[in-house]
Amino acid sequence: MTETATRLNDVDIAAVGQLVEAIKSDESKAHTTWAAHVQWNGAFASQAQIRKFAPIGSDEPPALGGGDTAPNPVEQLLGALGNCLAVGYAANATLAGIELKDLRVDLKGDLDLRVFLGLAEGHAGFSSITAKVTIDSDAPQEKLDELHAKVQSSSPVGHTLRNAVPVEIIPS
Repeated sequence: MTETATRLNDVDIAAVGQLVEAIKSDESKAHTTWAAHVQWNGAFASQAQIRKFAPIGSDEPPALGGGDTAPNPVEQLLGALGNCLAVGYAANATLAGIELKDLRVDLKGDLDLRVFLGLAEGHAGFSSITAKVTIDSDAPQEKLDELHAKVQSSSPVGHTLRNAVPVEIIPS
């Protein structure tokens, strides 16, 4: 009797395959909307409520006048990119039959505070972000290179950061 693998990289292979097939048969299933509710808690502290999960805190470090009770928003943005890349690597490796023993994403971004503080005009965001991906796998380097290219070309957070996305901030 042959045992069929149901999980690779701790990913449910059938669930991912079913999602792919569902979207192939009905493209409307590919269009999703995500949401978060943020509540200010005084000073520079706030928290984001997302779906049913415990609130995610945000604060600034003391050097920026905060209480240092949680990561700040730009650190969370780096974390969001790293988490998105990790999901992309796990999903695409699984679909390609590549076993991942370990995966690490180390991120850093350069930011000039002058615009944020009103000391200059211009771009207030990151001037650059670097994500160093370290994979431990027995897969051939050619397959890992293909995996890297696939993840780089399909990361929702990566695409959002690389391309101008309309952001509308509506006072009520």
